[in-house]
Amino acid sequence: MNLEVFLLLAAALFSVGLYGALSQQSIVMLMMGLELMINALLVAGAAFWFYVSPGTPDGQVLVLVAVTVMALEMAMGFAVITALFRTRDVDMTDEAGHLKG
Repeated sequence: MNLEVFLLLAAALFSVGLYGALSQQSIVMLMMGLELMINALLVAGAAFWFYVSPGTPDGQVLVLVAVTVMALEMAMGFAVITALFRTRDVDMTDEAGHLKG
């Protein structure tokens, strides 16, 4: 497989994530769209790293650390959303905008 295939996959993931993030009203679906966009960036970055320096494992370590940080970030985000839903019964982005003050 060549670099263009990986970049095409990354572009497709990013496009689906962007559509999901911009078209959905649910906070959970918005976070899923953002997760897809970040995954697309990771696929593109890992593909570039593999084709620039295939002998070193630096790119793999960076992707592993990034995936771990993403998992922690999503878990914390879902915890905040769950707490917000339980206390104020808010699950849509329009309703969450009124919580500023």
